[in-house]
Formats: sequence, structure tokens, C-alpha cells
Amino acid sequence: MTADRAYLDHNATSPVRPAVSQAVARALSLPGNPSSVHAEGRAARAMLEEARERVARLVGATPPQVTFTSGGTEAANAVLSGALRRRGRPAPTRLLVGATEHPCVTAGHRFPADAVEVLPVLASGVIDLDALAARLAALRDADVLVSVHAANNETGVVQPISDVVALARSHGRALVHSDAVQAVGKIPLDVSALGLDALTLSGHKFAAPKGVGALVLRDDVQLDAAFVRGGGQEARLRCGTENLPGIVGMGEAAEIARNALDADALRLATLRDALEDAVLARAPDAVVFGRGAARLPNTLCFSVPGVDAPTALIAFDLAGVAVSSGSACASGKVARSPVLAAMGVSPALATGALRVSLGWNTGEGDTARFLGAFERVVETLYRRRGLAA
Repeated sequence: MTADRAYLDHNATSPVRPAVSQAVARALSLPGNPSSVHAEGRAARAMLEEARERVARLVGATPPQVTFTSGGTEAANAVLSGALRRRGRPAPTRLLVGATEHPCVTAGHRFPADAVEVLPVLASGVIDLDALAARLAALRDADVLVSVHAANNETGVVQPISDVVALARSHGRALVHSDAVQAVGKIPLDVSALGLDALTLSGHKFAAPKGVGALVLRDDVQLDAAFVRGGGQEARLRCGTENLPGIVGMGEAAEIARNALDADALRLATLRDALEDAVLARAPDAVVFGRGAARLPNTLCFSVPGVDAPTALIAFDLAGVAVSSGSACASGKVARSPVLAAMGVSPALATGALRVSLGWNTGEGDTARFLGAFERVVETLYRRRGLAA
């Protein structure tokens, strides 16, 4: 990243790319409102719709399927409001959510508590498809919404979304939403090919500005009510003047991510795998979470028995390395991860969980800086063990 800092927390937020900053500046220079009919308004509208096309291409959708939001949380809250349904069908009355979902799903829905069921995951962090099949069979006469994220923000574990959708289709009355915030821009995602009914995403996870996201709906799926009411913007679903600079920035980031997807994934996976091997060489007792499953190419989440994450994070920060203990959505708190708990990880091991997430501006110098700091943390730990012995 820089000579004196290594930023390895891209799953929390990825720094804005220079080209994205330039696109934002161009949008800021426009005086028009996208809803105005004069020349300035039409210019703003053109930039807005170009961004919509770019975001749609990134996820295999059509532009009319994309509704811009303030971020992934707002988009997920809208999907899980109870107003989503397939045309000609009643709205779902039951909600099935994966045990490792983000709080925007587990706490962001509006279903009654007795209408929500949590689907277990395997020790690898992958959704238990047999459990999902059993619950759908038991709810064969109900309209159901299934919400399973595309990839986990802490472990990077990628979920078998095509299998989840196939089970829902066999049920006949189930809709599927995927929180794809961590996956978009990192792995290929095609909402049409997957058959998803709803997908939600956030721009700042793939180097767009913070505070902008999108909701993508299948053509035969609708929301019965606007989730932000007002002047009728965004097909009357998310009213209010659009955040044009943020949206244009997200469109630019989406285009860059789409064009560089394969090359970036290969480069980051190579860096991540080398980093993982180096961590295990320096701390053979380290446990890598989700190692046996498909993972995002940029994510490494591990724990060394005896390492305390809050203490380690301070040591890394003082050494000029920014990493995380997991999700960045807990108001700066470091607490035991519900994700790791759902995977059956012991509290003692989960307490030391560290997440390293790479991105577009990560190089070997950044990972080397991390390893230097990590060596000092491990040496201190092993020295204390020796003294204790």
C-alpha cells in the first residue's frame, strides 16, 4: 500500500481506485438533478444510467433489474421486509437464513421471530444442504424466503448458491436471496445463470465509494411497497434524489472489476496461498478457518492457540499493518464471532481469530510486512509458553 503502512482489511472496505475517484469528481462537477428535464438534468441522468448498465453487467443482470441504494444493508433490509414476492404468488411467510449470515440479514429482517429458522452450516462453514432440503420439505405448503450469502465476510467461504436455488425450485414456492456484498467483484457472479430471485451488493467492497449499493431483482419478482417513499425515483422503490457521485463511482469500479476479475482473482489467490503457507510455517499449530472449502481468493482467516486477537490487532497496527478480527460491522468492538461459533470453533480458538483480506493495491511488500509483525507476535507467545513451562 505505502512504504509505512500495509492495508490488509479489504473485506471491511477496499480503498477507492484512482479511476473511481476521477469518475466521482466528474459527477460532482455536474449541476443537474437526474430527475430534471433540462440539459444539465439529462446529462446527470445519462451518467446515472451508464452506471446502472455497468453494475448490471458485473452481476449478469439487465439495467432495469438494478435499484440503487445506500449500501448492502439497506438493500438486504428491503428484500427481507416481507414485501418481496413472485408475481401472482403471495409474499413469503417463512424465512430461512444461514447460520453464518451477516447481521444485515440476521437482524435486518421484519419477519416475526416464530417465522424465522436458522439453517446450520458444516464445520467448513458451508451451508448444510441436507438441512435446507429437510426444512423445505417440511414447509412444502408454505411460501418461503431463503437467504444465504454468496461468500462469508470473515472466513471467505463461498456458498453453493446454485444448489440452494435448485432446492428452492424443487420446493416450488420458495424464493432465494443472496447477500453478495463480499463476493461481487471478487468471484464471477451471474444472477440470471444462478436463478436468484434477489441479490444485494455494496460498492465499497470493490473499491467504490462508501454509502452506495444496489438491489437486483428477477424480472418476475417484485417488492409490493417502496422501501423509501417519496418522489418516485428508482422505479418508485427507493425514492429520493440519487447519490449520483457515489453511483457513478460504483459504476466505474464495477467496470474495472469485471474487466480484471480473472487476473485479479489469480493474483490474489497466489498471494493469499503464499501468505497462508508462511503463517503455517511460522505457527504450525495455527488453524485456518474454512480451509477445506471454496474460499474467496483474497481472504485468510486463522487463529493461533493462545493468541488474543485484541492484543494482536494492536501489535499489528503499531507495526503498520491493518488487519481485522472479523466483521467490521460491530462499531469497532472485538467480540467472539457468531460465524465461528456456528462452525463449531471453540471459544478459546475463536477469541484469537485474525482476518487478512487482500485487494487491488496489495503487493508482496504488504504481505511481507504482515509476516514480519506476525513473527514478533508468535515469538512473544512461544516465549511465554516456554517461561510457563
